[in-house]
Amino acid sequence: MIVARTVADARTALAGLPRPLGLVPTMGALHEGHLSLVRAARAECLCVAASIFVNPTQFGQGEDYRAYPRDEARDLRLLEDEGVDLAFVPGVAEMYAPGAATDVHVGGTLTAAFEAASRPSHFDGVATVVLKLIQITGCDRLYLGEKDAQQLAVVRRMTDDLDVPVEVVGALTLREPDGLALSSRNAYLDAAQRRQAPRLYRALRAGAAAAAQATTAERVAGVVAAALGPASRAVDGGATIASDAAALSLDYVAVVDPDTFEPVAAPRPGHLIVAAARLGNVRLIDNLRL
Repeated sequence: MIVARTVADARTALAGLPRPLGLVPTMGALHEGHLSLVRAARAECLCVAASIFVNPTQFGQGEDYRAYPRDEARDLRLLEDEGVDLAFVPGVAEMYAPGAATDVHVGGTLTAAFEAASRPSHFDGVATVVLKLIQITGCDRLYLGEKDAQQLAVVRRMTDDLDVPVEVVGALTLREPDGLALSSRNAYLDAAQRRQAPRLYRALRAGAAAAAQATTAERVAGVVAAALGPASRAVDGGATIASDAAALSLDYVAVVDPDTFEPVAAPRPGHLIVAAARLGNVRLIDNLRL
């Protein structure tokens, strides 16, 4: 496996590798979810590249950029074991030269609520770094997980609007046996929080079951809230949930169109139930397709 730490070295190395090229962008701290993306790329492409870059521009004030888990040596071993051809591991100065003044902003409903409201500027950072990685590698396919559903929709909108010649491939969310979606940030959970965390997915499943009978998305959101316990309460038509006493408190839950992230009035097959919750200082996000 080639390890490239500069844009120039990555481009030189990739120029001699066969196409199509699949790219798996990561922030490291790799888990089975990341590796499943690598395997999907390996199955569909002649060449696979992966990036390891903890992108500072997608972290908001007070978020965990400095504390974000990092283990480059382990990550590189895992990527090599999976048959990755090139790992791109740049530093911050390589990705953002002094004086850099260009950001990519996706507007509209996609970045008006949910993760965008909770983390202002987050999706600008995501769109900017993903476009840079596509430009640096010249990849033909970009592999992203469906757990970050709003991020996936933002990247698809960005590549469509800017006529970026890349196929964005979404891969199914991988879960622990108890249903918790795999995430690098799960490492922050203490033992008690880890026992509570799967309640979010169980609540989403309860909402999905109710959607088969419910006539309104508000009703589905209410079922999700109720499944998390009596301390949860629905606010603003069921689109946002607050809880003062529950160990696991929801930031929001709603039923949305997966492409635009506009809340829907009536749940239909293909819609997403999206939710974000907090366990102490740990923030979990998850979704379930109806």
